[in-house]
Amino acid sequence: MSTDLKYLALTAILTATLWIPYVVSQVMTNGPLTPPNYLDPTPRPLPPWGKRADRTYINAVETFAPFAALVIAAHLTGKADAMTAFWATCFFWLRLAHAAVYLLAIPYVRTMIFTLGYICVVGIFWEVIK
Repeated sequence: MSTDLKYLALTAILTATLWIPYVVSQVMTNGPLTPPNYLDPTPRPLPPWGKRADRTYINAVETFAPFAALVIAAHLTGKADAMTAFWATCFFWLRLAHAAVYLLAIPYVRTMIFTLGYICVVGIFWEVIK
């Protein structure tokens, strides 16, 4: 498996796992779901860290689609190379750092990490279109 596909897979499992802190927060705060919770979609109250956990997951899902599409496009077009591997590797580690910083409520650093992750996506895009 190429490096960029490996980091695509790692990013996929990271993204797929980020729902867990949100559910832990829900259960710790409100107890397990009961049948009425399924009928009434009104969000139950959460502490700030639980709300951040939810946003962390949503943000990861939102950024995963363009990243995945571009990594796959690079492979399908035969343009995957050391640079796409570099960008994919950086993207994964930045997304992992972003999740930690978001959950820990560290301001400014979160925005910087998010922006660097976006630059990685643009880097892969550049490799695909050049």
